Amino acid sequence: MRKDSKLSRMLHVMLHMARENKPFTSDYIAEMLATNPVVVRRTMAGLKKHGFVDSEKGPGGGWTLIQPLNQISLYDIYLAVGEPSIFAIGNEHSEPNCVVELVVNRALDHAFFEAQEILIKNLKETRLDQLAHDFQIEWNKQIKKE
Repeated sequence: MRKDSKLSRMLHVMLHMARENKPFTSDYIAEMLATNPVVVRRTMAGLKKHGFVDSEKGPGGGWTLIQPLNQISLYDIYLAVGEPSIFAIGNEHSEPNCVVELVVNRALDHAFFEAQEILIKNLKETRLDQLAHDFQIEWNKQIKKE
């Protein structure tokens, strides 16, 4: 089953943008993520619509981060990339009159709802500046090893 990695990938890009503090072209981001620039533009458009990035065309142009990391939550980016499905598993609905299916689906719906609420709470509480801080700690550990 294929995972939707838009959230993870855009968080990755945004942290690089903040660290390097320069415009990133769609081609550059596409190369970084091993994807197509059209896919990048489509996804970045969602970030732009929500006010996290801006873009400028022409030489020296590209995508830039326009909001401080401490004002952006993981949930904000989750919304901006289109609220990808949190769970790859789901209920069966082939026998709507089957009582067993009804009971199973009710139990799973309850479990999925509770798990999603916990995840969304965590996404809302985590800001991008926290990720940038954690990155810096890991980076410093790597440098000390060398």
